[in-house]
Amino acid sequence: MAFPTDENVIVGLERADDAGVYKISDDIAIIQTVDFFTPVVDDPYSFGQIAAANALSDIYAMGGIPKTAMNLVAFPVNTMDMSVLRQILEGGIDKIREAGAVLIGGHSIEDKELKYGLSVTGFIHPSRVLTKRNLNAGDMLILTKPLGTGIVNTAIKGGLASPEVIERATRLMAALNKDAAEVMQKYPVHACTDITGFGLLGHLAEMVIGSDLSVRLMANQIPMIIEAIEYARIGFVPGGAYKNRTFRQSMVEFSSSTDIFVQDILFDPQTSGGLLICVEKNSAEPLLNDLHHKGVTDAAMIGEVLSVPEEKIVVD
Repeated sequence: MAFPTDENVIVGLERADDAGVYKISDDIAIIQTVDFFTPVVDDPYSFGQIAAANALSDIYAMGGIPKTAMNLVAFPVNTMDMSVLRQILEGGIDKIREAGAVLIGGHSIEDKELKYGLSVTGFIHPSRVLTKRNLNAGDMLILTKPLGTGIVNTAIKGGLASPEVIERATRLMAALNKDAAEVMQKYPVHACTDITGFGLLGHLAEMVIGSDLSVRLMANQIPMIIEAIEYARIGFVPGGAYKNRTFRQSMVEFSSSTDIFVQDILFDPQTSGGLLICVEKNSAEPLLNDLHHKGVTDAAMIGEVLSVPEEKIVVD
């Protein structure tokens, strides 16, 4: 299938990435993205926050600044009170405001199933665009949020998750990647993505493919929601995790010491997950310290890029 394009497209459909980028002038390019989904938590206001944070995250992953947003709504008007929609929109607006962006419109349809999200446009200098490409041998990998929200959300649906776990997972998913994105601007970051539906290993695989390099992950350094491991042990693993494993398992080599339930978390589809930052080795520790100082306290150094051309992900 041939897609229309032109010389000003910096990032298009030629390879999977977090957003599209189009050059407007020598100094400005626009980043465009869109995302929406069904509720992952029961509280409407929190759902609105999470959906908005998830959509805004793609702009941050590309190194940009969100500027405008448009609502996308599918709402069952005959079976759900309009006050629910109002709370969802208020949650989204609060996150748009926190990002420093503006809401300029949107579109809604009647649907049997509730859905909400945003179309977002951001700005960036054309020379500062970050993509999933450009890994360099010796680079270090930093992850800014814990994994496990997909498993926790499955446990919530099963009525198993405690109020404390629900509150923490909701807070993590609703948190913008704004602070992490601002911090990484000061360092020699070579590539970046945000961790969402394909899980950590799925999104990392997209970075590795075509690089002629491999990656080593240190499983005991990867931040995880500790309760997610227990939920995985008793079977609350979402179907998306199994699909992610089937799709990417040929690229991944687990050590014999890597617990199968930890593997589940590494494949777990995330909602509004953290940034995965690939940074020059000598700058990795200062970047991590700066993230912690900024309040991104869950950020951790989780792996390194290897000069091994097999394009594998090795998990120790």
